[in-house]
Amino acid sequence: MITLTAAGMVNALGNNLAEIAENLQANTAPGMVPDTDGWLQQGECWVGRVTGELPEIPPDMVQYHSRNNRLLLAALAQIRPQVDEAIVRYGNERVAVVLGTSTSGLDEGDRMVSGTHAGKPPASYRYGQQELGDPSRFLSDYLQLFGPALTVSTACSSSARAIITGQRLIESGMVDAAIVGGADTLSRMPVNGFNSLESLSSTRCKPFSAARNGITIGEAGALILLTKEPGKVQLLGVGESSDAWHMSAPHPEGVGAIRAIEMALREAELTAQDIGYINMHGTATRLNDEIEAKVVNQLFGESVPCSSTKHLTGHTLGAAGACEAVLCYLLLSQGLRLPAQNFTDAHQDLTLAPCGLLSAPQPFTKPIMLSNSFAFGGNNASLIFGVSHD
Repeated sequence: MITLTAAGMVNALGNNLAEIAENLQANTAPGMVPDTDGWLQQGECWVGRVTGELPEIPPDMVQYHSRNNRLLLAALAQIRPQVDEAIVRYGNERVAVVLGTSTSGLDEGDRMVSGTHAGKPPASYRYGQQELGDPSRFLSDYLQLFGPALTVSTACSSSARAIITGQRLIESGMVDAAIVGGADTLSRMPVNGFNSLESLSSTRCKPFSAARNGITIGEAGALILLTKEPGKVQLLGVGESSDAWHMSAPHPEGVGAIRAIEMALREAELTAQDIGYINMHGTATRLNDEIEAKVVNQLFGESVPCSSTKHLTGHTLGAAGACEAVLCYLLLSQGLRLPAQNFTDAHQDLTLAPCGLLSAPQPFTKPIMLSNSFAFGGNNASLIFGVSHD
């Protein structure tokens, strides 16, 4: 069985797991704020910002200098003792790095291009910073690892698929441990890109509400150390699929999402009745919430508590799957109350298929959680986590 041996994260909820757990329980997110930095060229929006100071990239690694990689360093610092122990135990050729991203160093590239007429580009700029392979290459070099290092970029399911890839590398015998997760940084391209699709909310996003009108983009870094060592929280099953239906819209019947969830249940040898909480993808776009509610209703009815946490983190794009996996890790390892959907300033959309949306926080009764990540192109990933009883 694959264990989540350690986890670290920074996002709009906080700068470490203690802050994130406290703010998750209080249903407040210090980093969810109106955009005052000009990410959106026209109009208004909110963003999910990491508010703390981030570690600096070492001077001798200037080629990796990006905010994306600094987010990863902030997450790594929280699990560094466990990572170092794994490297000593297994050897630096037996530890993999598998990350998800959709922006990498895109913001640095944008700033370089935008600033070329005003003077020389920043001394730290390197074209490779914006390559999608840069985050895993950086983390592997930083830790002096020689095992597999790769980046998965499948839009909003990227880091969920990175977790799946890490699981498979361990189970195949290629490695003994995998550092998995993802990072994405606020930048103008995704903010304005989602706005051009009319999918960006002008206020804080409102998943599953009648007033929902789009996503709030956030930034985050999240890392998980996967091993086969005994531990409290385990990865019980995974599922993935592709709708191949539309470039930016889910299949109207959610067939790919259903396949991914059912695959995860089969691998975990569980039934729908065994699930104690569903962390829904819940982006607050009209179509995503409609289709996901329909899928959950079809598979689980109204009996399983569920909610989206994106009103607290923003949609962290390629980092979203790992972020929500770490939230499940926190809920399970610390016995936290399940987070409720926030309908304080917007009524729940009662035209959606009924599912177990939480209107108030509550303790979980079954220590098994499903986390969904659904991406552009109908790229779907589902992860099931549970507590070990050994």
